[in-house]
Amino acid sequence: MQSYVVTIAAALAAAAMALVLAQVVHRVTRRLGRRSLLMTELTEHAHRAFQVALTVAAVQFAVRFTTGYAVGSPWRQFVLHTLVLATIAATAWLVAALLVVAEDTALARFRVDVPNNRHARRVRTQVVLLRRLTIAVIVILTVGVMLMTFPAVRGIGAGVLTSAGVIAAVAALAAQSLLGNVFAGLQLAFSDAVRLDDVVVVEGEWGRIEELTLSYVVVQIWDDRRLILPTSYFTSRPFQNWTRTEAAVLGTAEFDLDWAIPVQAMREELRRLCEGTELWDGRVCVLQVTDATGGLVKVRALVSAADAGSLWDLRCLVREHLVTWVRDQRPTALPRLRAEVGDATGPLPWHAVQPRRPVRRAADTEAPDDARVFGGSDDGEARSEVFVGREEHVEARR
Repeated sequence: MQSYVVTIAAALAAAAMALVLAQVVHRVTRRLGRRSLLMTELTEHAHRAFQVALTVAAVQFAVRFTTGYAVGSPWRQFVLHTLVLATIAATAWLVAALLVVAEDTALARFRVDVPNNRHARRVRTQVVLLRRLTIAVIVILTVGVMLMTFPAVRGIGAGVLTSAGVIAAVAALAAQSLLGNVFAGLQLAFSDAVRLDDVVVVEGEWGRIEELTLSYVVVQIWDDRRLILPTSYFTSRPFQNWTRTEAAVLGTAEFDLDWAIPVQAMREELRRLCEGTELWDGRVCVLQVTDATGGLVKVRALVSAADAGSLWDLRCLVREHLVTWVRDQRPTALPRLRAEVGDATGPLPWHAVQPRRPVRRAADTEAPDDARVFGGSDDGEARSEVFVGREEHVEARR
């Protein structure tokens, strides 16, 4: 009984000393953290793990040294083995916490709450996936080390190693889909094909990459639904990434109108609308006739915005405003079907008449600069060089 009391007292004293030491280290780290981000992260994330690991290690040493005379005692072996398992688990927790601190410190250098955050989002995606992978590896290694402390497990270790090839082959066949998703997740993280907060179009749905793991990707759709896809989807099937190079994008609003539509007046109305709204980023505001078949003309308004959300609202605004403008200001340009009744000698303007000498009208045949997508502005010139090439573009202008 006296030996038990001595062991318990020594363990309590060691635990108390470890807790005091951990508290002192915590206060010193928090004081230094006022000027250091690393110290702040250590204080917030690694303090509890350090406290538990230090306390368990101190109790283990106290029990081991105060029960040295009872080497073969069953209760001593059981207590020491339990403390060894606790020490291994606490150490793994501390290592994982230190890795999280290092990753958070690295992520703090890359802000994602700024307009041009493409590089920061790529780094964040890679770090988040690496964090999950390293924590999974730490857990697996910890469980393996804890199992190896049991004599029965060590005895069958040789047999397990000899059949490792067969087990690996069977596991690879059984988890082929899972391993494919894991490797696809790593490929996405380091190929820069998709990142967190990227705006994508998948399965006909427009949304944002909300979460990216080693096995699946969560896409937050514009109406707050969640589309969950395996990571292998993004490596085996095509999808649209609207923010791979930059957040600014172009969008269209199309109209089927009558041939009587005054295109230049509609173009000027679009320009007034864009210049009067904060949704437009000032880059592209173009109106063109893209088709003229079937008795109607197709008019397309092409506008630009700083991000996908602003572009959606701008497209809706352009569509609503121009529909109202055509209805109120140019009602004769509304889409309609014609049926001609009479002969060629009728008095109506569209009846056949004697051909007149054509008069060249510059306003109808020559589109102004703001009517061109590939030219007319610095942004249009740059877009033309991308599709044509700089040398060919210069020769064409000559």
